[in-house]
Amino acid sequence: MSAGAAEVCYEVAAHVATLTLDAPERMNTISPTMLSEISARLLQADADRDVRVIIITGAGRAFCAGLDLQAQMAGPKGGLGSLSEGSSNPPGEIDMRNTPPMVLHNIDTPTICALNGGAAGYGLDLALGCDIRLAADTAKLNSGFAKRGIVPESGGTWLLPRMVGYAKAAEIAFTGRTLTAAEALELGIVNDVVPAARLADAAKELATEIAANAPLAVRAIKRMMRAAETETFEQNVHHVYLQLLPLLRTADFAEGVAAFMEKRDPEFTGR
Repeated sequence: MSAGAAEVCYEVAAHVATLTLDAPERMNTISPTMLSEISARLLQADADRDVRVIIITGAGRAFCAGLDLQAQMAGPKGGLGSLSEGSSNPPGEIDMRNTPPMVLHNIDTPTICALNGGAAGYGLDLALGCDIRLAADTAKLNSGFAKRGIVPESGGTWLLPRMVGYAKAAEIAFTGRTLTAAEALELGIVNDVVPAARLADAAKELATEIAANAPLAVRAIKRMMRAAETETFEQNVHHVYLQLLPLLRTADFAEGVAAFMEKRDPEFTGR
């Protein structure tokens, strides 16, 4: 199944949804239209029982070069204010709940970012918000916010220190320095670096491996890992136990045990 949008392409195949930022002529910089499309497609995939993994990638030579500043400045409010177009909230009370960083953080479906090229500013934060990142060997990562006189409003100040530690995150953010794919791998920002020609296949292979597991369990594991970021050990252990109880009553749990005993690959249905 596939569907097209003005600036985001969406396809579902073999339990994997692929979102492709599709404005290669401007290096997939994010316009207000693309912002809403990314959120809508993520929510669509998360609500689809057939989707077990989401891949986010870009068309052309870049993953995402940040916000489309020309489009933002052309908005009726000027500057970054156009990001909040359509909001019914009073000035200064922007509803962030349906913005891509919030949606990406809150959905239960595992996400893989396939960094096909450069990721800068908002594009870098979008990649950081995914659960797993694979990078082409030609990809480069750049926060760039300090060089534009703004802050990482798209989640970077929360995400990056948790990945690389405060001191290294401060160095990256304060300098706005560009990282190569190899440097990002060494820092633990990306999970793996592969030849550019192999990136799409590598992302699909990893997504297929994840999708072969019990989807309800995978979604619960993701929820508990995210919850653990703000819970104590005791709170998280208790929380996980409460997640375990309904899983023990699922057909997938019975299938998983049966497959193990029968020494065969399980066939999970998500029920």
